[in-house]
Amino acid sequence: VTNGGKTTLANSLLEILPNCSLISQDNYFKPEAEVATDERGFKQFDVLEALEMEAMMSDVLSWITQHKGAEQPKTSQGKYDDSVHFLIIEGFLLYNYKPLDDVFDRRYFLTVPYEECKKRRSKRVYEPPDPPGYFDGHVWPMYIKHKEEMDKLQREIVFLDGTNTKEEMLCCVYSDIKRV
Repeated sequence: VTNGGKTTLANSLLEILPNCSLISQDNYFKPEAEVATDERGFKQFDVLEALEMEAMMSDVLSWITQHKGAEQPKTSQGKYDDSVHFLIIEGFLLYNYKPLDDVFDRRYFLTVPYEECKKRRSKRVYEPPDPPGYFDGHVWPMYIKHKEEMDKLQREIVFLDGTNTKEEMLCCVYSDIKRV
């Protein structure tokens, strides 16, 4: 969900996990001129077609190839060996893009109720700025559509409440990663 805490969580994990890299889907938006506009004049940024997903996938596979064979088990003290590498792939439409399916070891999905999401979105500055009615007319309906599609797929996903503190979410995910 937009403004659910994905980037905050990813950046927090990046700080505490050793040998950690981050690939953010937000870095793969097509230029605004290449993004479709619907009949209401809303730019369709919340669809896979607005993103250069092939380029993102290429970067993910390149990272995997570069670090293949570098994985070693945890030390006897339960700490990560220096040779263990982590890749965080952060974004809002990751689980709707089939080619990414095979690269995930763990999946997390942050949820935020409508009112909280709308409040958070209204406080953010976007370039280009959201036109009036964009959240209700495009952003939220697309989130619901994509979440329903995702819910139909058979995947192990850990759902996190994005209204929890960033420390609570970080603790939950970090503990899960250590356990796995």
